Amino acid sequence: MSYDLIVVGSGPGGYVAAIRASQLGIKTAIIEKAELGGICLNWGCIPTKALLKSASVFEYINHASDFGINIKGADADFPAIIKRSREVANGMSNGIQFLMKKNKIDVIKGTAKLKPGKKIDVTGDDKKVTEYGATNIIIATGARSRELPNLPQDGKKIIGYRDAMSLPKLPKKMVVVGSGAIGSEFAYFYNAMGVDVTIVEFLPNIVPLEDEDVSKQLERSFKKAGLKVMTSSSVESVDTKGTGCKVTVNTKKGEEIIDCDIVLSAVGIKSNIENIGLEEVGIVTDKDKIIVNDYYQTNIPGYFAIGDVVPGPALAHVASAEGIICVEKIKGMHVEPLDYGNIPGCTYCSPEVASVGMTEKAAKEAGYEVKVGKFPFSASGKASAAGHKDGFVKLIFDAKYGELLGGHMIGYNVTEMVAELVAVRKLETTGHELIKTVHPHPTMSEAVMEAAAAAYDEVIHM
Repeated sequence: MSYDLIVVGSGPGGYVAAIRASQLGIKTAIIEKAELGGICLNWGCIPTKALLKSASVFEYINHASDFGINIKGADADFPAIIKRSREVANGMSNGIQFLMKKNKIDVIKGTAKLKPGKKIDVTGDDKKVTEYGATNIIIATGARSRELPNLPQDGKKIIGYRDAMSLPKLPKKMVVVGSGAIGSEFAYFYNAMGVDVTIVEFLPNIVPLEDEDVSKQLERSFKKAGLKVMTSSSVESVDTKGTGCKVTVNTKKGEEIIDCDIVLSAVGIKSNIENIGLEEVGIVTDKDKIIVNDYYQTNIPGYFAIGDVVPGPALAHVASAEGIICVEKIKGMHVEPLDYGNIPGCTYCSPEVASVGMTEKAAKEAGYEVKVGKFPFSASGKASAAGHKDGFVKLIFDAKYGELLGGHMIGYNVTEMVAELVAVRKLETTGHELIKTVHPHPTMSEAVMEAAAAAYDEVIHM
């Protein structure tokens, strides 16, 4: 069978590309070997947020007396928490099935292998191979948990993020290796559940891609919550011979051995580009990524790639944006390349972390003279009333033109606030314009206006 477009992979890059293609009148099919929605909907973004919500509710109950409410004997039913998370994921995956039908997209179940001449072999569960053809092919095969040689995952004692979402029982002690978004979110979740958690981070700061002030605040908040944080440290080996694990950690002060039940490896992701036919077709790769132009065309005409398999931030919303740009370009529409400098990043631990644009350090290194404004949530009426005073909003402006170079937030619900800064940067709004934009009171978002005012020595509430 032949199509105008075949998309390989149904994650947030693939399924969004397929739907946009269908909207544009392109006859489209999507190939998926596992669940519709990919890792994001089934084993990533969505089910983790369900787990984190359970942790948040449990924390609220445990601290109910802070709000004048007395509750006794709250218990975390771990299997029920896992079950709810899976139900949320399944519901979202079913939603994607509905969208495929609604948009008249053919769903082909099986494992795809690219061939020259814009052909694809699909091996079904019955091992039967069917050949499909298309005028255009989009590769959106995503990524998986990266394994380090000294941290081979066995799914029981040394686990990746997928296993961390469906453990049969709560461990007593856990070591989390890596403190990016995945590591920090799971560290928070398991700590909130009562697990003794230690984070080991190779770099000097946790959430190392964030502004240094944010990293330091999150470390303080984590330690206050009972998490152990080891920075500038590396796991050398894990001995899994006994009932638990003995983790050898190399620190600035020397070697340390930590006993735990489970080690969670959260050291990044590995692109799914092996055994999908790239070599046979002649598609060029470099450093585990497929090389594409601004519109996601590979070096072979008719073959495109988006999402975690191409260079750029490995984020669901980036994959979706790339998919839409790619399809609209295929259709011949006028499209602008994606601005990778204006992509928001979010980490959903507690306190939450959200940012866009340059860190203060990066802006100075790029040669900008900067104005920096910072407004702490301890000075926010809404944050005080909500009982979430940890954190701040920090804005970095170009002193010459007033352009917002970067925005960095840590605190309650800041992942819902960062889009304002993305829009501000997209619309080239100046610091003075942001100050004069009336924000509702009392809200957490007032801190954005106040941080802008702080940069220009006009802050009122601090």
